[in-house]
Amino acid sequence: MRTRHRAAALAVAALALVGATACRPTPDQDAFYTPPQPLPAGVPGTVIRSRPSTFTLDPVARTPVPGVRSWQVLYRSQNAGGGGIATSGTVLVPTAAWTGTGSRPLVTYAVGTRGLGDACAPSYTLAQGSDYEGAAIAALLARGWAVAITDYQGLGTPGTHTYTVGPAQGRAVLDMARAAQRVPGSGLSRSGPVGIMGYSQGGGAAGWAGEMARSYAPDLRVAGIAPGGVPGDLIAVADFVDGSAWVALALMAAVGFDTAYPELKLASYLNDRGRDLIARSKTLCLASADGASGLVTAAFTHRADYVTRDPLATPAWRNRLNASRLGGVTPAAPVFQYHGLLDELVPYDQAAATRDRWCARGADVTFVTLPVAEHVTAMVEGLPLAMEFLAARFAGRPVPSTCGLPA
Repeated sequence: MRTRHRAAALAVAALALVGATACRPTPDQDAFYTPPQPLPAGVPGTVIRSRPSTFTLDPVARTPVPGVRSWQVLYRSQNAGGGGIATSGTVLVPTAAWTGTGSRPLVTYAVGTRGLGDACAPSYTLAQGSDYEGAAIAALLARGWAVAITDYQGLGTPGTHTYTVGPAQGRAVLDMARAAQRVPGSGLSRSGPVGIMGYSQGGGAAGWAGEMARSYAPDLRVAGIAPGGVPGDLIAVADFVDGSAWVALALMAAVGFDTAYPELKLASYLNDRGRDLIARSKTLCLASADGASGLVTAAFTHRADYVTRDPLATPAWRNRLNASRLGGVTPAAPVFQYHGLLDELVPYDQAAATRDRWCARGADVTFVTLPVAEHVTAMVEGLPLAMEFLAARFAGRPVPSTCGLPA
């Protein structure tokens, strides 16, 4: 009953936000987000274009957060198969001089689930004051750190968002950091320390960025990785949410994988109900009246209600999902991983198993269980702990590993 009430409450909250943002041009109506064709030559992280923007927590008057310079950027990245794409994002830099040691740290921040529609892009919602992670980002800026926030592939830019596809998200997060260091006027050093951070979908993206950093982005000086609410095993997550209030998110993930890997042919598995839900979901944001209503409508159904046969029972789908399982590569820097024991959306046990796989590979992992937290409260409880971890890493201080200790 509590999850049903929470889903209904999300719909009510969305109604308050949609009125504040509906009159603003969304990325699909903004030429800035449409990349030139062909893409200009350049390495991943090359800035294609940038423009001044606003970072605000005020959805009514859109008063800028004081002491912050903001840019929206379009930059080169790569998709899951390694092909060149354009991705959009935001770069935020405090105006006050950095007073710590060395260069100003940069946090490349991976956002959590928001939907598949272009209006969900954080570069848009952060400028409208309607982003649910805006306060967390403001807390990072208050420490004097710069923050770079990717929109991921297909949010803002043309095409469908590759939701939860590990390699695509990891590259977007790393290339966002590279782009931030290249934005004219950002003042960020390319040799400065970089932290990787995110929660839920963002926790998976941050974990993938951490695993890929050594091979894909050796030029970034990654000091620490702080993923929370990590969906490290997507098959386990899909089975866990089946029949719950959050089954729609598993269907969104199916869309993301079908976009990244067209050979999966999701359409061939769908019945009429599934085709209708997928068609509607591709343009919706959860923080909207229609998006939240769709989440509630699908609540407590099963994926079997939307397909003629279960894609997760096929080798093709299982192989692609397992290829996005975290824990196969040692992260490039110490990891702070946190998870709510009562998480009703991303199961705790699979996150602990991700920790175990990293530890088995010799990673330095600090794992924190939040014993009375579910998914949303764990995000709130874990944020200050994750910031303290990154602060220690930016200062060059060692951090304790919990690998080998009882959970």
